[in-house]
Amino acid sequence: MEMDFFTAVDDLQDAEEPGAGMLGFTPYDSACFYRYARIDWRQLLQNLGGDLDLSLRTVEGFLRAAIMAVPTGKQNSFAAHNPPSLALVVVRDDGMGWSLADAFEQPVFPQRGGGLVAPSVAALDAYWECLCRIYGTRTLKHVATLAVDSDLPLNVLAGTQAATLESWVSEVIKALSGEEAQR
Repeated sequence: MEMDFFTAVDDLQDAEEPGAGMLGFTPYDSACFYRYARIDWRQLLQNLGGDLDLSLRTVEGFLRAAIMAVPTGKQNSFAAHNPPSLALVVVRDDGMGWSLADAFEQPVFPQRGGGLVAPSVAALDAYWECLCRIYGTRTLKHVATLAVDSDLPLNVLAGTQAATLESWVSEVIKALSGEEAQR
């Protein structure tokens, strides 16, 4: 936790009374967030009247928005315009989604001289491995990750990395299009 000391100048203050109009401090911290969303593809397709093109464009828009949307609080003060360090999309054949929030049931801590991103990614990857081992991967049709740093500690998810946002989105759309072609 850090403290940001600030002063505010009162431009209308009399010359005889110089000084700050306000003094204060704001605590701040860097955060590592885990967000989860789930799209029921079949339900979305049904809700959009079976329009495959519209459904695919909807998913594409959602994926792009999920990447671009960052918490907005205190942006003018702290400029926390950080895009996600890792994004994971799973296209599956059954209705059971896997939240990976339990990967963080135990807090992650930075290694000496390191940050929170790498240990967070390692925890997520390890938990993904446990889920795949216990529940199996038969229903997983496609898994795609997008990582800001190609050196993040991915083991099980290492072979799922897309090089760019465009290729990541394209992979997901192709997987969904292929699923519909098989029906």
